[in-house]
Amino acid sequence: MTTGNGLESERYVLRDATGDDVNLMLCWRNQEVNRQVSKTSHVISADEHARWWAAARTDPTRKVLTYLRDGVPSGAVTFFDLRLDGPRTGSWGFYLDGDGLAERGETLPAWLEVMREAVDHAFDVLALDRLDGEVLAHNTVVRQMNRRFRFVEGPGRQEIHDGREITVIPISLAAGDRRRR
Repeated sequence: MTTGNGLESERYVLRDATGDDVNLMLCWRNQEVNRQVSKTSHVISADEHARWWAAARTDPTRKVLTYLRDGVPSGAVTFFDLRLDGPRTGSWGFYLDGDGLAERGETLPAWLEVMREAVDHAFDVLALDRLDGEVLAHNTVVRQMNRRFRFVEGPGRQEIHDGREITVIPISLAAGDRRRR
């Protein structure tokens, strides 16, 4: 668990992503389970990923974190569109090493942990007033989990990505509405 003062448990943690994490992130992002629930569903090329990383690591409105489970890199959390003047808001998303976690029988616990850690990071470390995101309408399991964490859904909108029409649902969580441990 990451805390505002940087202390962490041995079991799981979010830490700043490093250049050593880039290839892992690309591998995880290209796993079929992650592509099926992403707006961009094509296989990300190494060049495309390198351009994203070069931009993300120098962009003050972004923060890319690596999720560690028992010391093993197991996912990525991205905060973006951070607005830290006036109402403090930002958007987020995450993906896990679905294949590796499934192999170890740790998918659900990791999913719960990374969501808890990301929400705590957003409000306790980044000090956001509101955390926003998006979920695809067909991703009913994530939508249920988001509700469990008290995210509120907005009206869906149709978009076309990678030649497919999808319904994207915005989600939002105000700091005062979050579920506390």
